[in-house]
Amino acid sequence: QVQLVESGGGLVQAGGALRLSCTASGRAFSPVVMAWFRQAPGKEREFVAADRKSSGRTIYVDSVKGRFTISRDKTKNTFFLQMNTVKPEDTAVYYCAASDLLGIPTTTGEYAFWGQGTQVTVSS
Repeated sequence: QVQLVESGGGLVQAGGALRLSCTASGRAFSPVVMAWFRQAPGKEREFVAADRKSSGRTIYVDSVKGRFTISRDKTKNTFFLQMNTVKPEDTAVYYCAASDLLGIPTTTGEYAFWGQGTQVTVSS
């Protein structure tokens, strides 16, 4: 069974930075696409960023472009989301997810594996 475990969430002031980590473990697993989603209270889970291993291509939702960076440590099956210049509207539970589908999926239904989530709270 594949497990994804996030860490690194917490409370940060607006304008500050956080780095989220996601470690994949379980059966031999090297996901083709790794992504981060987030869910704010009362809202649906939304796509934030994704990385495709083979091409190195990354995509971001417009609201985080230039502020967030997704990356991975291939040797350790660990994935990161560097969050810089955070804003109060970035407050949410952040989830990492993995997929072996073609392209770079951006909807929740296209990801088979999910972490439990980590809370990020940005104070103004």
